[in-house]
Amino acid sequence: MAILRDYITLTKPRIISLLLLTTVATMFVADPAGPALSTILWTMLGGYLAAGGAGAINHYLDRDRDARMARTRGRPLVSGRIEPVHGLIFGTVLGLAAFVQLTLTVNLLAAALSMAGLLGYVFVYTMWLKPLTPQNIVIGGAAGAMPPVVGWAAATGSLTLEALWPFALVFFWTPPHFWALSLLIKDDYARTGVPMLPVVKGEDETRRQILIYAVITLAISLGPVFTGLLGPVYFASALILGGGFVGLSARLLRHPGRLAARQLYLSSLAYLALVFIAMALDQALS
Repeated sequence: MAILRDYITLTKPRIISLLLLTTVATMFVADPAGPALSTILWTMLGGYLAAGGAGAINHYLDRDRDARMARTRGRPLVSGRIEPVHGLIFGTVLGLAAFVQLTLTVNLLAAALSMAGLLGYVFVYTMWLKPLTPQNIVIGGAAGAMPPVVGWAAATGSLTLEALWPFALVFFWTPPHFWALSLLIKDDYARTGVPMLPVVKGEDETRRQILIYAVITLAISLGPVFTGLLGPVYFASALILGGGFVGLSARLLRHPGRLAARQLYLSSLAYLALVFIAMALDQALS
């Protein structure tokens, strides 16, 4: 059981739960009549396998950096509870299984998009951008924004321009969410040589950038209303939730400190979950 728990840890299940919520909520936005339950379940399974595979490979690639960070030095590959090569094989098998399973049970487009997210996270973000630039999470955030697009493709078998709204929402939400965390573990990033924004540009600039991206996130979240994709229930929810997100970001700028950064980080998780739930509810009620 201990070994099983360690392998599950490699998949980063807490992160995946939020990704799957954005996937399923977007399926109901794309198909207001409601996708078949089998399609939802198969998509969730494939999404977990793909994201879990990416997480396991990330554990393998980051194991040396993780060993120098207090937050991650107890991870299974770092501590030796799982051999690094076994973690890599595990992640690769999960990714391949996701592609095959989604192709057979959902559709090829959803499978291809899930694989694009995995490859983007591994090669573009982890291997290329993360050790290279403080804008790593901005550009690399596209990989984390793929699950809603996978959900859209799973529900409809195609993509439209409207599918860009949930993608863009996650894309622009990612930097303020992750930078709030990076303010809390800035010293770890400095010790490992990862050029996160607080390390390279300082905490004041990081807080300014957080507020800028929070405002952009609020604006993007309202876009689907003006194109007619979503209605008044979602509009009110997005306005209230986004206003709270911006307010906490402004508070962090005015009153710097670990408490404000932690509150913003945790609240940003709730914000994304609730705004996607509001999308699905709006479609269900209309």
